[in-house]
Amino acid sequence: MTDYNPDQSFAILSQVEAYWDALRGDQLLPKRSDIDPRGIENALEFAFILERVAPGVARLRIAGSHLSDLMGMEVRGMPITAFLTPTSRRQFSDMMEEVFELPATAMLTLKSDVGDLTARMILLPLKSDMGDTSRMLGCLMTQGDMTDTPCRFDIQRMQITSVADKMNKTIEVPTEPVPQKGFAEPTKNFEAAAKKRRPHYLRLVKSED
Repeated sequence: MTDYNPDQSFAILSQVEAYWDALRGDQLLPKRSDIDPRGIENALEFAFILERVAPGVARLRIAGSHLSDLMGMEVRGMPITAFLTPTSRRQFSDMMEEVFELPATAMLTLKSDVGDLTARMILLPLKSDMGDTSRMLGCLMTQGDMTDTPCRFDIQRMQITSVADKMNKTIEVPTEPVPQKGFAEPTKNFEAAAKKRRPHYLRLVKSED
């Protein structure tokens, strides 16, 4: 669907996009209720469902175990921007609004602010059962070693693709993000507990859409 082809390490993202595209068929967007975990079985630990709760704000309704591993805690109910560094959050929120409003799909290349962890994220809009575009299927995969502290990422590259006209808009972002006054948040000390690896399958947490 897009011209952006992740390398083989992130091939599951392409599988999730192909599943979403198949559900869409000749419609503009599929519905949240169309998503069947069996259709993306290989991607479940990396997959998530977002709900738009305010402009630029979307919270995790369902999340695979890999996302909790990255944060070292349960992530259900958290804003997806919790995975971004403070300097990247405004840019991510603006991008997410464009994905909801056009609607469009988005592919992001990310780099952890600590260590050598890299990541790819795909965002695919969905309609709610009420017919509004307020849900999103996503997938976040990483490559490299996780640290004992929560992993947060800087945006290195974004590609936004309009669902309707397939027009691409690619935004290149410097590797070293430029600090933005007004968006930074106070740093909180993190005390890492003894790390327990979760089994690598999706731990579904169901809630009312």
